[in-house]
Amino acid sequence: MPKQSAPEELRALAPKLVDVDVLFGDIWERPGLSPRDRSLVTVSVLAALYRSEQLPYHLGVALENGLSIEELSEALTHLAFYAGWPNAMTAITQLKKITDERAL
Repeated sequence: MPKQSAPEELRALAPKLVDVDVLFGDIWERPGLSPRDRSLVTVSVLAALYRSEQLPYHLGVALENGLSIEELSEALTHLAFYAGWPNAMTAITQLKKITDERAL
């Protein structure tokens, strides 16, 4: 999985928060779940919690990890009934933007 880099200007303020080696070098590499499954969980949680700043990156990673647009769309539709329609609409709008940018 490609590492997401936090803005470098935050390193002086919070160096451990900016260090993503534990997350992307350990947690994402554990054998218990595939990268595809981890992406599905991550996108779902980010959408449910309305973490729209982190969501575009992880939607892109989810596509790279083998989730289809249809699967992501279905997950977000399902999520609307448990986490709220506004959260799902924000996430699906971001998915649309990413697929448009990538010409998928």
